[in-house]
Amino acid sequence: MDFKLCAIASGSSGNCTFLQAGSKMFLIDVGISGKKAVQGLSELGIDPYDIQGIFITHEHIDHIRGVGIFSRKHNTPIYATQKTWHKILTEKMIGDVKEENIKHLDKETNLEMDELTIFPYTIYHDAIDPVGYAFFYQNKKITIATDIGVVDEWIISHLKGSHGILLEFNHDINMLEAGGYPYYLKKRILSDVGHLNNEAAAKALTDIYHTDMQWAILGHLSKDNNVPDLAYLTAKMALEEKDIMIGRDIKVSVAKRDCVSEVHFI
Repeated sequence: MDFKLCAIASGSSGNCTFLQAGSKMFLIDVGISGKKAVQGLSELGIDPYDIQGIFITHEHIDHIRGVGIFSRKHNTPIYATQKTWHKILTEKMIGDVKEENIKHLDKETNLEMDELTIFPYTIYHDAIDPVGYAFFYQNKKITIATDIGVVDEWIISHLKGSHGILLEFNHDINMLEAGGYPYYLKKRILSDVGHLNNEAAAKALTDIYHTDMQWAILGHLSKDNNVPDLAYLTAKMALEEKDIMIGRDIKVSVAKRDCVSEVHFI
């Protein structure tokens, strides 16, 4: 049975990821327009009415922009933590949502859907109650790890054992520091509740690598403070220092910002 992931959009301007486990199909975040999400699914040959749920990582606009319209049009359940739901609903961030489509998640607690297990884990980011996700299906694990300000032993413990991972490579520190962002924004991005830089992400990737890890997708790249080739090269050099060779030991790709990326299977 299929266990696969595809980034429909990934970057600081909008994020949406498709995941399939057997007959179950989900989106992680819809931070792009509902129309663009539907177009992305169409390219994958997926009917949007077959999406059985949307898992929200946190309430920032680049992760929830199209969630409401997608759910209203296709009657799709939305999963988020109670605190995240409270903020989204009280601030009317996604418009009206049917009561039956408001689904609450408990962090650090498995959600079982037949053979698929979804595990929302705590991450460090300046949102109300942000999470990453680990998906387990037929003894395989796919992990979503973006919008993480810092990687410590806690985060590593949730990334370990992944057979495939979408990992944040948000910015190059030198590009950010030399760029035109205002000081407060640079400070936020560089903070422990901001975004992961290339070097820190590459180190995390080498720390969690194991011989059964098949692929890593470098995602959530900043439009202004990173370039795909630099993110890829940083990952490649860090892996090679540990004698882990791209192509021989692991597949590494960079998620596209504004269009559908390659489908990755486990």
